[in-house]
Amino acid sequence: MPIDPKLRALLDSLPPAPPLDQVTPDQVRAHIQKMVAGMEFPDLPQVRTQDVEIPAPAGVIPARVYSAGGAEPAPVIVHFHGGGWVVGSLETHDPFCRYLCGLTQAVIVSVDYRLAPEHKFPAAVEDAEAATLWVLEHAAELGGDAKRVFVSGDSAGGNLAATVALLLRGKATLRGQLLLFPATDGAPEEYASYQSNATGYGLEAVSMRWYIGQYLAGEEQRSDPRFAPVRASDLSGLPPALVMTGEYDVLRDEGIRYAERLTEAGVAVTHIHYGRMHHNFAVWPLTVAALPQSFEARREMAEWVRQTAQ
Repeated sequence: MPIDPKLRALLDSLPPAPPLDQVTPDQVRAHIQKMVAGMEFPDLPQVRTQDVEIPAPAGVIPARVYSAGGAEPAPVIVHFHGGGWVVGSLETHDPFCRYLCGLTQAVIVSVDYRLAPEHKFPAAVEDAEAATLWVLEHAAELGGDAKRVFVSGDSAGGNLAATVALLLRGKATLRGQLLLFPATDGAPEEYASYQSNATGYGLEAVSMRWYIGQYLAGEEQRSDPRFAPVRASDLSGLPPALVMTGEYDVLRDEGIRYAERLTEAGVAVTHIHYGRMHHNFAVWPLTVAALPQSFEARREMAEWVRQTAQ
């Protein structure tokens, strides 16, 4: 089916992105921030927030904690923002985290991990793992339940969430993983969605290749399971997963493949595929409040968390 007409109109209204081969990462970040600045987000839940610093081997990691203020220890969701490992911040994903906190009544910990190219792979992975271990240790202090900790991420953040679940297997217990339109591989040529959705749908194939080039220090890292979890030899024993994919997304097929591989390994998987939608429509600030489907997708996230947290 053709892309949703309201989404098509929204995409067509956006200012053109600067050619990535002619700009610096800081200029890309400034472009994103300019688009987000001044946007309105209706019906944002009233939740409590606290900015914290998480100690880690490479230095402190900024994070923001969202709480709905319930009396009982709540599930905890450690969220890693998207942005190709190069852009994104606590601020770009603040609306999404507020929506998710209100819907799930969970404690949300949004992690401001180090970005590339200033900090190449595996810096973001190291920060994501360290932040998750810290949350597991300090969940009660945050109003959460250490036995009901989830990892979550959108796009590149979904890549980090999947990787953390792999790294902590056998070391710590996670209740689940929310993989929202995730990047799971470093071999674009193997996926038809890189051709069929190459241009015109937000995240473009050339942009994704640029992000990967900024993140990785060498071609040999493309097959490293800490970057390409779909290439891990063994995916058994991982926590239940919610995998979301969109029809008009360059990352569609690798997200589908990861859901398939998890299922083959005996992992409990809920895969929700959204026809007529593009990459990360339920999370990214430019579409997080602009589409009815975005609200519906977040309600489905919340229902999955509620069921899995029981």
